[in-house]
Amino acid sequence: MCGLVLTVGHLGAAYLVVIAYLAEPVGPWEHETVAHSDFAAGIGLVVSGVAAVMTWVFVRAEWLSGRWYAAPALLAAPALLRLTLLAPEL
Repeated sequence: MCGLVLTVGHLGAAYLVVIAYLAEPVGPWEHETVAHSDFAAGIGLVVSGVAAVMTWVFVRAEWLSGRWYAAPALLAAPALLRLTLLAPEL
């Protein structure tokens, strides 16, 4: 059951990160697209953080193995990159 809960959380975070990367402004007038990309990446980062905390609880209780830590890390890294180095520019 713990794996199912984490998988749903990881899928939600992955969806938000993909949406953040798909949002590219067409021209310098599209400030909303940049804001939407930042919002999606930020929420994806938060969801990934919540999943990491839940993973820590489940691994600490020995319900899951430590390999479950990889998914939140692999989702948080691109979200953080989208917010910093790979942010869309106008």
